[in-house]
Amino acid sequence: MSPYLAAEDLSMFGTDPWWLVAVKAVFCFAFLMVTVLFSIVWERKVVAWMQLRIGPNRNGPWGMLQSLADGVKLMLKEDVIVKRADKVVYVLAPIVAAVPAFMAIAVIPFGPPGNEVSIFGQRTAMQLTDLPIAMLYILAVASIGIYGIVLAGWSSGSTYPLLGGLRSCAQMISYEIAMGAAFASVFLYSGSMSTSEIVAQQTDRWYVLLLPVSFVLYIITMVGETNRAPFDMPESEGDLVGGFNTEYSSIKFAMFMLAEYVNMVTVSAVAVTLFLGGWRAPWPVSTFWEGANHGWWPMLWFVLKVQLLLFFFIWLRGTLPRVRYDQLMKLGWKVLIPVALVWLMLVATVRALKNENYGFADIALYIAGGVLVLLLVSFVVDLYRDRAGRSAPPAEEPPAFDPMAGGFPVPPLPGQQLPPVPRRRPARERELIASGGPDARSDGPLGGPTDGKEASDG
Repeated sequence: MSPYLAAEDLSMFGTDPWWLVAVKAVFCFAFLMVTVLFSIVWERKVVAWMQLRIGPNRNGPWGMLQSLADGVKLMLKEDVIVKRADKVVYVLAPIVAAVPAFMAIAVIPFGPPGNEVSIFGQRTAMQLTDLPIAMLYILAVASIGIYGIVLAGWSSGSTYPLLGGLRSCAQMISYEIAMGAAFASVFLYSGSMSTSEIVAQQTDRWYVLLLPVSFVLYIITMVGETNRAPFDMPESEGDLVGGFNTEYSSIKFAMFMLAEYVNMVTVSAVAVTLFLGGWRAPWPVSTFWEGANHGWWPMLWFVLKVQLLLFFFIWLRGTLPRVRYDQLMKLGWKVLIPVALVWLMLVATVRALKNENYGFADIALYIAGGVLVLLLVSFVVDLYRDRAGRSAPPAEEPPAFDPMAGGFPVPPLPGQQLPPVPRRRPARERELIASGGPDARSDGPLGGPTDGKEASDG
């Protein structure tokens, strides 16, 4: 049966007793917190290893408690509220940024949807809950976190945090468009927005193989969505003195950092769910071990995949420099969004042809024909454009720029050039003078030669 005709079976969710729901919620919160604490230490260790440094090695064995020590230090620091700040919004902004980051994990499956595991004698699924529109829920709660960053910049009563908040708002909204288009390709192929159903549709082949362009688009947009390097524009220290959180300290500053790392874990979990088979074991393991996808083992595969993507975040930070803001927005609007829309149309065409029972060879033939038509149209357009450019009359040269036209020196405007400096030797003569060539003599006085030998003879 086609996945478009299959309905999600979510009857196993919503039947757990209240205490089991509370246990699952506490587990999701603890999983995020422990992963964040480990990720901070891991990031500092890996970047130090890349830069031939030691990294944290003081707190705990091998420095593994460094992130916990940093959290305690931030909580014990003096909490300052600037005088010009809107105090209510100033205090609420870190909470608005941090809370939505925890909410998305509620619909992420850690294991099969059936009653696979037993918790205190109660059989249950390794997922807090699921929804027919679970992915739209994730997009919604991720968008709410933008308000926390914007409100933090506005409520500080300072110009630089406001610029950082506006930067982050424009960046996250721009990259969410391409991210939504990448999600839509997965929805078309799986026929569902439920996270558990999307993982179930990847039994034979993961979507990273079927939808590679969507995977690459999502990987790029998730880095921009979390404000991580090389897209960490809202926190660029060089031109914004720290970004939207410049005026924050103590626990409120720690909540912004917590929200950033929790968002890293969340988007990595979403990438695993949509493209990397979710909780399913990787290919070599699943072929020779039948029990790899049963019991508590699926949670191990899920955690390993999440850690692999977190390492990708760290690798980018230690490798790539920060891009300029105009480059960031150009990539989002002129590259990612057009590519995502074209890819989405291609995926929709393939799915429509498959629903009409067309074979793979016919679908490939239609796609190849469409690509050839596009290439032919592009060639014709470029041909006529070149002819029009050659037949066009030459452009008139702009008038010479006179820096003293107004009575005082002025710098040239864009497109204008200063006239050559008068009475300046050509470059070739300057090289001869610098190297002691035949022109290395000074002009001397008018009365006689200046060469040393001739002077001694005289």
